[in-house]
Amino acid sequence: MALAGTLEEFLELDNVSELSSSPLPSELAYLQYTSGSTRFPRGTMISQSAVMANLHAIFNHGFCLTPEDRFCSWLPFYHDMGLVGIVLGCVATQRSVDYLPTWDFAMRPRLWLKLMSMNRATVSFSPPFGYTLCSRRLRASDSQDLDLSAWRVAGVGAEMIHPEALADFATALAPAGFNPKAFLPCYGMAECSLAVSFAQVGGGASIDVVDIDKLARDGQASPLIESALATKGRAFVGCGRPLPGYEMEILGGGGQSLPDRHCGRIHLRGPSIMSGYFGNVVASREVLSADGWLDTGDIGYRVDGVVYITGRAKDLMIIKGRNIWPQDLEYLAEQEPEVRPTDASAFSISDEHGEEVAVLVVQCREPDPRKLLRLSEKLHQVILVEFGIHCLVELVAPHTLPRTSSGKLSRSAARKEYIERVGSQTAEVVMDRFASQGRRERVEAVRVAS
Repeated sequence: MALAGTLEEFLELDNVSELSSSPLPSELAYLQYTSGSTRFPRGTMISQSAVMANLHAIFNHGFCLTPEDRFCSWLPFYHDMGLVGIVLGCVATQRSVDYLPTWDFAMRPRLWLKLMSMNRATVSFSPPFGYTLCSRRLRASDSQDLDLSAWRVAGVGAEMIHPEALADFATALAPAGFNPKAFLPCYGMAECSLAVSFAQVGGGASIDVVDIDKLARDGQASPLIESALATKGRAFVGCGRPLPGYEMEILGGGGQSLPDRHCGRIHLRGPSIMSGYFGNVVASREVLSADGWLDTGDIGYRVDGVVYITGRAKDLMIIKGRNIWPQDLEYLAEQEPEVRPTDASAFSISDEHGEEVAVLVVQCREPDPRKLLRLSEKLHQVILVEFGIHCLVELVAPHTLPRTSSGKLSRSAARKEYIERVGSQTAEVVMDRFASQGRRERVEAVRVAS
């Protein structure tokens, strides 16, 4: 029996003469709601045995916990990485954790590093944007006051990992003794309790550079040949091999198992898979097979057992026959000094002829209209050069882009709000830009939201 209420109501309950019986392994431990970045949040039903199996695998095989380990975290408790990896993990392993409120980290990310340095913490995890935020906010003199030499596990996951972000962090914190080999890329999701795979502890981030044209055209992650100077490369970070007990399959559009270096939909089966989505039988059947396989909705490929994540299936944009990932467009925008990490959202819309057109919405604090115009033109040109596609660029005021409860950008909500803002202008802008004349006219509409 489950009870919910206020603290006062709890204190008014009658005393019991004996403790209730322990829950059965198959009973529900908790509901973990998905982030809702690609669709409406759903409550994953995690059983007692599922979460305990995941905790055992994470701490014994994921990063090999030692008696000397001390944790540090700013992750919110309602996020699966914060709940399972930190709260439940430290309770299960009886390890100390220094906690920094999430809001404090967002305002002053240096506090995270200062706490790590002060207490000689050895384990801490963050989504990639946390590392980017730190490296951007740090002054050159800041790292001289820190000692991060004890940091042996710098976990990174929960979203796409750009190797450049990790390199920037490592460079900025090198004077503080941070070892880039401490980076531990991982892959997981709420539907699997938390973690699915880990890279090798102490090995740092493993980078695979592939031919971006073959990847976009054929879905094949062919290694970039160094002699092919004219070929563009795309770097992916390896997220390691699945934890013990997990099975992984990369499936093509026809449900066939794909060989190494072929992108497909990732399917998983293992001891920490959810029981289903709470109160949603239809959605549960869409992703869970009768024999226990979970369709993750993620796209990726494998090389010698190591999995590389390329994006979410629902996010994939197909522009002029090319597979374009929104996070790649967003990352280009975030490299501009006027744009902060996670302040760009990319998606596609359809024109009157049913053709997909890329859209990039960027939050920007720059008030000068001339600088905004130059930024818009630069983004358009960079995307054209890098990916060979035209893109509608909209600059908006801060706090315009919708986010999930865990702070992730919601591309589906951003797309909906964009269409509502531009209304009937969408078709007109698209037609102007993709005019069927001998040359294409570039029409850039810059809107500065008040």
